[in-house]
Amino acid sequence: MSGGHEVAVRAEAALGEGPTWDPATGRLIWLDILGGRVHTYDPATGRRTVRTTEQHVGAAKPRAGGGLVLNLRDGVGLLDPDDTFRWLHHEPVAGRRANDAAVAPDGSLWAGTMRYDEAPGGGTLTRLTGDGTVQTVLPDVTVSNGTGWSPDGRLMYYVDTPTRRVDVFGYDGERAHDRRPFVEIEEGAGFPDGLTVDAEGCVWVALWDGGAVRRYTPGGELDRVIGLPTLRTTACAFGGAALTDLYITTARVGLSSPDPLSGSLLVIPDAGEGLPQTAFKG
Repeated sequence: MSGGHEVAVRAEAALGEGPTWDPATGRLIWLDILGGRVHTYDPATGRRTVRTTEQHVGAAKPRAGGGLVLNLRDGVGLLDPDDTFRWLHHEPVAGRRANDAAVAPDGSLWAGTMRYDEAPGGGTLTRLTGDGTVQTVLPDVTVSNGTGWSPDGRLMYYVDTPTRRVDVFGYDGERAHDRRPFVEIEEGAGFPDGLTVDAEGCVWVALWDGGAVRRYTPGGELDRVIGLPTLRTTACAFGGAALTDLYITTARVGLSSPDPLSGSLLVIPDAGEGLPQTAFKG
């Protein structure tokens, strides 16, 4: 079904990703990973900003005290409100870059990586706390992508894109355990990429090369399909003052004939009800 999308920001991002609503500023943060750009968009005024990073940036999330935590090619860094930057965790690995990341209910950052050549097992999922404590949760990921938590915080959803699955873990406040398949995306429908969880506990998944976002019930049943006019949909998140508008990032990298909206930020007004996102405690 069609979702009644609108164009929030017409752009040509190579790899648009990581939409995140920042309630403190009333802005949506989103990225161009390969362009090394962190964008913000204020839907109330239409005002936009663009910050260029020195490295490819996989995620940018609000911090509890202001500023951003950045998942960068060579590790995770902190950007203060005055634009001062410092590394929280510096771990360069040749041929590897940052990818998607998410903030858990306890305020820790779960940061993913992948190899540029997408070699199997070349990426990781790592948990970082504000004091710099680092724990590798998954050491053999291929393309670490969407991560999110159920409304009660007892489940964690996770995507390693080439598996074609969204997996679910039990979650005890700090530790993910008992991994099992939640849903599998069938051949020809695209690959699971970024995800978000709504207030009803349903999981929304953007489909790379699928031109769609899907909503699954907590029981794993397909509940809704939103078709979009661009093939490479990458991630989705609820935003707006009431957290009812679904923002969707897109990409144009690798497309020989990108469509007019490839790389733009799309929005579906009143798509559902999102969950408030925890800021990084660091």
